[in-house]
Amino acid sequence: MASLGGAADARPISDRALEQQLTALERQSWVAWQAMDAKFWNRFLSNDHVELNGFVGVTGKQQVIDGIASGACKVNSYTVDRFSFRRFDANTALLIYRAAQDTSCGAFKVPSPVWASSLYQLRGGRWQNVLYGHSPVLEPPKKH
Repeated sequence: MASLGGAADARPISDRALEQQLTALERQSWVAWQAMDAKFWNRFLSNDHVELNGFVGVTGKQQVIDGIASGACKVNSYTVDRFSFRRFDANTALLIYRAAQDTSCGAFKVPSPVWASSLYQLRGGRWQNVLYGHSPVLEPPKKH
């Protein structure tokens, strides 16, 4: 996937093929997160990317890139699974999945596990991440 989610032409792609393409792209983003590869993230995120960060609230592409480039976080390990895909139209699709990670950013541990949501749009012939957020996986309340 050297084109980072690029489309060779404007032909429609099946839902199954798009799901596979975006899941592979999302997995690449985790490899790049662990490697602190800011170059990958600069291309992966749309210019108007929005990220919901539980510690600081809403952030944008440049804040994400700056955070990665700083090397402040150390990703010791991670797993991503239980992917769910939804296509909204020819140019918009969503991945929801479970992510667990052993990551520290300075003095704090990144919450784990979480349900992650990654929204993609096809722009300029390639799929770009426009929105990312996650919520902690919670245990259901015990019945009394």
